[in-house]
Amino acid sequence: MRITMVGAGYVGLVTGSCFAETGHDVTIIEKDQNKLSMLHRGEVPFYEPGLKDLLERNIREKRLSFSDKLATVLGESKVVFIAVGTPQGEDGSADLSHVLHVAEEIGRAMTKPLVVVTKSTVPVGTAKKVREIIAQHTHVPCTVASNPEFLKEGAAVTDFLHPDRVVIGTEDDETKRMLFDLYAPFVRTGNPILFMDCASAELTKYAANCLLASRISFMNELSILCDALGADVEMIRYGIGSDKRIGHSFLFPGPGYGGSCFPKDVRALLHCGQEYGVDLHLVEATDRANERQKHLLTEKIRARFGVNLEAKTFAVWGLSFKPRTDDIRESPALTLIDDLLAAGARVRAYDPEAMKNAEALLGDKVMFCADGYACCQGADALVVVTEWNAFRRPDFERLKALMKQAVVFDGRNLYDPQRMRSSGFEHIAIGRSGVCQ
Repeated sequence: MRITMVGAGYVGLVTGSCFAETGHDVTIIEKDQNKLSMLHRGEVPFYEPGLKDLLERNIREKRLSFSDKLATVLGESKVVFIAVGTPQGEDGSADLSHVLHVAEEIGRAMTKPLVVVTKSTVPVGTAKKVREIIAQHTHVPCTVASNPEFLKEGAAVTDFLHPDRVVIGTEDDETKRMLFDLYAPFVRTGNPILFMDCASAELTKYAANCLLASRISFMNELSILCDALGADVEMIRYGIGSDKRIGHSFLFPGPGYGGSCFPKDVRALLHCGQEYGVDLHLVEATDRANERQKHLLTEKIRARFGVNLEAKTFAVWGLSFKPRTDDIRESPALTLIDDLLAAGARVRAYDPEAMKNAEALLGDKVMFCADGYACCQGADALVVVTEWNAFRRPDFERLKALMKQAVVFDGRNLYDPQRMRSSGFEHIAIGRSGVCQ
């Protein structure tokens, strides 16, 4: 099948490359000329494990190509996916301008019946808007379906090739058959392809992300209570996660969630509720709790060193919002660094993949270091913000020799409190203040 994918971001590039991997001819449309040049050279504009090999193989075997000319490519396609960005607007709503602009372009360019699929994360009613805009510019029949993505950055290729489920919003039988055939190779082990109406499909995406975000915020709030009571949040995590009704996923406390999805989708769902006169109290509390949690490490640092941090140097391990990605959007590390700089502190930072993006944003306000050990040279404390595997088993004796003070703020509870304290470190974690006291 000939497929056009509009947008070469995380979703579009992963989706297009994976469809090409199963034998389809895919053209990805990208208007950014710098990004387009990189793609023509087989380079991935962002870090995503496994994607570069997938991209190079399918370019080499001539199943995957790139263009900036939608009208030229569209005539040969049976289906076009819209996978452009939906950034957060000033009022918290999803900005649909890119999606609706693509819809207009499709309407002007299409010359034969076409299936248009919204892959971007969009509010309820977007498929209807896309259908209406296309109809304003063409009399050629067009079916619009919703197919939300459920890709985790850092595991996006695996998630697409082995999905838990595929959600498709359409009530057109021919579109159902076409999209079922398209996704059938990825669900051979029996995971479902779920067909529903467009509105339900669009809301399913927001519901999934907001539910996961609420689990994280609940555990983060619980960690604050644990610190106050002297309880161990890790033990509580085991205790509740062993309940089959709850499970172990998304129960790890930390310095707050970030990235391009959870913060934006929580606020977009909250705005949707306001638009339709529905108060989503739990969703609002989730967002509010997360904003507070992003300052928790700062509060712990001030409790230890005082409000004025002038002449203090802090080593920050981790700049991306999660491991296995270079994405720093809404990263808790950025909030921490802003807080430290505002208090007069000096910041040294290291991340295995996100240094380039962070340096472009922060410039010379932060000293970026070649590795984790260089980052700790002369530091009054180490603050671990992102749980990269490389940070899990460092040489603590080497760290202690490098640092001015042997103090570690363990923002991801990576280290055993007893072992840290027996090694001569002052270890301050999340929700574990009562351990080994």
